[in-house]
Amino acid sequence: MVLAGRGPVVAAEAAAGWAVRYRAYDPARDRGVDLPRDRWEPMRVGTVFDLASVSKLFTALAAVQQAERGRLDLDAPAAAHLPAFAPAITVRDLLRHTSGLAPELPFYERPDRAGQLALLRAEAAAPTGGPHGAYRYSDLNLIALQLILERLTGRRLDALVRDGVTGPLGMASTAYGPLAPQGVAATEDQRRPWAKADRGMLRGEVHDENAWALGGVAGHAGLFSTAQDLAVLCRTLLNGGAYGRVRILEPASVAALLDPPGLGFAVDQRYFMGELAGRGAAGHAGFTGTSLVLDRATDTFLVLLATTVHPVRRDGGSAPRAAAATCLARAVAAA
Repeated sequence: MVLAGRGPVVAAEAAAGWAVRYRAYDPARDRGVDLPRDRWEPMRVGTVFDLASVSKLFTALAAVQQAERGRLDLDAPAAAHLPAFAPAITVRDLLRHTSGLAPELPFYERPDRAGQLALLRAEAAAPTGGPHGAYRYSDLNLIALQLILERLTGRRLDALVRDGVTGPLGMASTAYGPLAPQGVAATEDQRRPWAKADRGMLRGEVHDENAWALGGVAGHAGLFSTAQDLAVLCRTLLNGGAYGRVRILEPASVAALLDPPGLGFAVDQRYFMGELAGRGAAGHAGFTGTSLVLDRATDTFLVLLATTVHPVRRDGGSAPRAAAATCLARAVAAA
């Protein structure tokens, strides 16, 4: 599913392929096992996708909203909210992936919340992922930020996102799972040894094993959405935080999110932004095959949603994402 726009205009919107085709993955033959042909479901422009790490953007938006209201100091130590954290790590470090925390931890091996928090506390006290201050992408950063937001506000992350972002913007198809499967693109036949848990074919349940172990609402993954909803978010950010009569952020807060090196948003990442990179384009990509890119220089955006993990995860790379972004960049240049 691809949706591209410039200014208030949707320039391209198209769906292709199958939202559901396989009932299982056969590891012996290394191929999917097809459902009966009459049960295949085509992609549609309104198909709902598991956003994977694109969910991180919504956690970042919720954090910056709290900072804008004076409730969260981005330069304060994370330990002010989560005492186990090394004192040098700030909230801003969590947003910029400069905390030194490891990329992930096996929360899926700890079914109880206490065990999961114990894993995080041990890592946060003495980060093993790299030197503090150096960029190192980590799901733990946004999981920790979720904990901070929830302790600060007394509300769950899904409520903060709903009331602060998706609700005001009318993004009615954007929500954390589990969802009823109808209209949702399937992801993986999730089984060991290629996956980290034995869950079977997933549809409407978050693909990420750690987000699943954390109850489906997690700072790093868990949201489902459509291309149309994400287009509204893109347009809002390109408009400086406003969409129609609704404002979710002030322009200065949007600039803080999108200006290099970004807060939660990746900036100028050519591997998925193609030729849109290099002039301050910002966005994010997700493991399931999702991405969005905003280019403030030309007032354009691109949403690309796919299920590259149906029926099994593979390292397919980001060439299609980069190619689509390059097509948009060249089309704008030629206009």
